[in-house]
Amino acid sequence: MEVSPARLPFTGINETRGAGNCPACTVDGAAGAGHASAMAMTNTATGETRVLQLELAGERLSLLPCGGLWWEAAGVLVVSDLHLEKASSYAARGQMLPPYDTRATLRRLGALLAELRPTTVVSLGDSFHDRRSRTRMADDDVAAVRAMTEAHDWVWIEGNHDPAPPEDLGGRAAFELRMGGLTLRHEPSPGARGEIAGHLHPCARVVGRTGRSVRARCFAANGERLVMPAYGALTGGLNVLDAAFAPLFADRMVACVLGRDGVYLAGVDSLAPDRARQPAA
Repeated sequence: MEVSPARLPFTGINETRGAGNCPACTVDGAAGAGHASAMAMTNTATGETRVLQLELAGERLSLLPCGGLWWEAAGVLVVSDLHLEKASSYAARGQMLPPYDTRATLRRLGALLAELRPTTVVSLGDSFHDRRSRTRMADDDVAAVRAMTEAHDWVWIEGNHDPAPPEDLGGRAAFELRMGGLTLRHEPSPGARGEIAGHLHPCARVVGRTGRSVRARCFAANGERLVMPAYGALTGGLNVLDAAFAPLFADRMVACVLGRDGVYLAGVDSLAPDRARQPAA
């Protein structure tokens, strides 16, 4: 599943090496062998860290295997689609799911904050699964969110699930945020440049040379925009070959696929649509 840099449809993705580790950057599902892996992950075989960096609107951004985006020069960490209290939302409608997704998401996020120590944190919309999520949150989780928002300049971008983020958890709300040449918003807009968005929960199904495939969350990029994967523990994903991505990536796109030990580049020739479910016999 290796993708040669010469076959990428744009420039601006580079790999560097160094030491370090990121305790929050562990996700289920590896993406197979690839050309580059992401920031702050220690290679257990060599003890080195391979860093995947993307240049967007003149800014150098690091893609993390936990699904976060680290803009080191500005001290900004971006995460998207936390969907806190998704399980309790389903439970309220009679579909019982283990009620641990909020705690798991906040623990991963807390570990990432402790490692990177950002000045600003941008939660890129759909931070809460619905408008009543705050009322269902456990006291410990409320305290954890308040501690995070007090320690950082925290921005809640408004999403379609949470157009009015809870006011008593700290931070400030915004429809979108412009920083340098970058625009951060929840829903991607066709034709936009320098845009970082979420909403679509991109995933990729990567097919190897043997025909075996693996499906995992990914960043979707084309050198002009970036669509971020969902960070929440209980969030699903939409295949980047789905028609919903077509207006955003009309002629070029690369998937930066999250794996246990890094983020791996996969060009469109390495990707496949999801298999159609077979009807029950």
